[in-house]
Amino acid sequence: MDEGERLAERFEANRTHLRAVAYRILGNLNEADDAVQEAWLRLSRTDASGVKNLGGWLTTVVGRVCLDMLRSRDSRRELLYDEPVPVHARGHEEPGDPEHEVLLVDSVGLAMLVVLNTLAPAERIAFVLHDMFMVPFDEIAAVVGRSTVATRQLASRARRRVQESAPVPDADLARQREVVDAFFAASRAGDFDALLELLDPDVVVRADRATVEVGAMGEVRGALAVAGTFKGRAQTAQLALVDGTVGAVWAPGGCLKVVIGFTLSADRITEITLRADPDRLRRLDLAVLAS
Repeated sequence: MDEGERLAERFEANRTHLRAVAYRILGNLNEADDAVQEAWLRLSRTDASGVKNLGGWLTTVVGRVCLDMLRSRDSRRELLYDEPVPVHARGHEEPGDPEHEVLLVDSVGLAMLVVLNTLAPAERIAFVLHDMFMVPFDEIAAVVGRSTVATRQLASRARRRVQESAPVPDADLARQREVVDAFFAASRAGDFDALLELLDPDVVVRADRATVEVGAMGEVRGALAVAGTFKGRAQTAQLALVDGTVGAVWAPGGCLKVVIGFTLSADRITEITLRADPDRLRRLDLAVLAS
């Protein structure tokens, strides 16, 4: 295999993730595919030998391409977020196929796409890349051409708008603990039905890059897929307070490896985050809870 073939193979390994990023930003599968193709063209014209994290590099490239497309769209006053996903993008994938899990319109939510359509292009990029795909702000800043502080503000403004349309998370720590504890009990026991009872139908699991690098999927959506992912897992996870809410840590041999965060609404889990990046873990406020 020559260098060009190896590069193409590495790109294909990132295609599903890149398509998901582009679709979340653009809300249109055809445009998302165009953005991914443009990322490949830029990669093929680049000396990638010095790129240490190809996935991260490609994500920022797709972000730049999408930003240009959003600005062009705004100049033409095109509103594409309310169009349905084409039939060819739904239902042809085999169950368990990552394409099936990240591209179904139900998993994204048309309501979310409508909200995103109200944001300015730079706000949309900052929110999607950081809040949905956990890209660090300093990398997003290079995409949108702002300082890191200004990029944080962009994401914060976008987040406020999105949260206005989102269910109010449960604030009762005792109830949070009860639900999260039941989730891990069902996970360890391999009780698929019990897991489904605890998960919101539109639940999403998001993992940062460090977690993906050790084998996790970057994103899983929908109760069936999430229950299948966690069935029989989490044998050594410990409940913990994570920045003031109930979550869990995985710390084999006392060495912190992964922090698991939960968002609940109406006693159902709506979001699970997996974080393993050492710099991020050091910034979290953690306290392991007694059994």
